[in-house]
Amino acid sequence: MNPVENLTLRRTSTAKQVADGLSDAIMRGELAPGAPIKESAIAASLGISRNTVREAVRVLEAGGLVRHTMHHGATVVDPSQDDLAELYRARMALELAAASVPRTPEELAPVRAALHELMATYESHDPAAIAEKDLAFHAAIVAMLGSKRIDEFYAQLARELRFFLVVLSLEDREFEVQEGVIEEHTSIMAALEAGPEQARAVLQNILSASAERVAAIFAERASS
Repeated sequence: MNPVENLTLRRTSTAKQVADGLSDAIMRGELAPGAPIKESAIAASLGISRNTVREAVRVLEAGGLVRHTMHHGATVVDPSQDDLAELYRARMALELAAASVPRTPEELAPVRAALHELMATYESHDPAAIAEKDLAFHAAIVAMLGSKRIDEFYAQLARELRFFLVVLSLEDREFEVQEGVIEEHTSIMAALEAGPEQARAVLQNILSASAERVAAIFAERASS
């Protein structure tokens, strides 16, 4: 039996380009939470098949940016407090695990490099870029666990969380300022260098405060 006789080749490169383009539009706020993804209109606009667009939408759905519901089709995810709480629980577990082991200066070098990138990006006052570099700093912490599978999981988690934070920055101008972000991350860096006990305490305090702050904005958003 030929092991590939039932294999169907797809134009994944085209679908990926469409998925990337839609993802960028969502991240920039050009496709708002709850907005429908009109597959036929996108296909006609780009001169491609609707199946290709549908494949791109499935990629976004797997990435947590799009949801598909009966009778409504695909829409951009409208973040909920439950979604947010799950993401923060997951990131808390991973980051605290990474901080539980003494780290050498060599192991901490990528984290410090990520901090420098965040500090440079902060000067741009671009909320999307700041959120990206903020989460890249935390991804560098998780990377110290030394697992590619965990890195991939955290990258997916961070992508969803970055979308949530971008939504809030577009809707809440106070959130966009993110006062104290450099001080917070500098204190995390110092705690990681000081050792596991201090690193876990500082990370838990900062992540808990961040989760509470974002949850409060979500609550206000839901009541308005």
